Amino acid sequence: MRITVLGSGTSHGVPMIGCRCAVCTSTDPRNRRLRTSAAVRLGEKTLLIDTTPDLHAQAIAHGLDRVDAVAFTHAHADHVMGFDELRRYAELSRRAVPVYASPATLDSLYRIFEYALTDPGYGLFGIPLVEWHALTEPFEIGGHRLTPVSLRHGTYPATGLRIDAPDGAALAWCPDCCGIPPESLEKLRGLDVLFLDGLRHKPHPTHFTVAEAVEAIRGLAPRRAYLIHMTHNLDHAATEAALPRFPEVPGGIRLAYDGLTLDVAR
Repeated sequence: MRITVLGSGTSHGVPMIGCRCAVCTSTDPRNRRLRTSAAVRLGEKTLLIDTTPDLHAQAIAHGLDRVDAVAFTHAHADHVMGFDELRRYAELSRRAVPVYASPATLDSLYRIFEYALTDPGYGLFGIPLVEWHALTEPFEIGGHRLTPVSLRHGTYPATGLRIDAPDGAALAWCPDCCGIPPESLEKLRGLDVLFLDGLRHKPHPTHFTVAEAVEAIRGLAPRRAYLIHMTHNLDHAATEAALPRFPEVPGGIRLAYDGLTLDVAR
């Protein structure tokens, strides 16, 4: 399977509007961060994780010409407000786009996007055409097994995603979290790659700090790991250079960046 990080930034993106800090004015392209999202190639199928407000720009930049399904981690604006772009993917495929989300997130999506169509008999008419699926149990796309992983995001629930390929490779995408419940820890072991929220160094009530993320990664012991959902407080080169190395994570811990593409295989 192949994963492309479409965005690695927080709700405001980086550079931030009206900010002239060293990161926001940096010439390092890794310091330009659209809102956090990913596209995962699963055999002949493509899974989109979240529809950020930047989805149109992300799709054009990375040639995301098809979406066979969408999984939502939660319903905060920076993860759902590109939902309307799904109308184009329905038009291209001439079918409804399957949407997977927790029951709580589905309730929010129903409310925010109540105009979305579910009956293809009505035609497309420039309106998103989707199939709603409650993400409570593992499901399959393109021969890959996708397992929801409950995460703590302050008082708001979020859902990470573990993906197991037919060849035994496994990755997990876990943005927007400040804790991993005990029942979720086992779902995040034995990974080849883990993408985990690492907001900034200063504590935050709903997100892991870099240090907290690093400690969680060390305990989960994936082969390699990347921090995602980062603010402008983190310069890519300086932060990455300061990350510790552990024998438990032989491939190291790094910062993700927009456009990072990895082939994950055994």
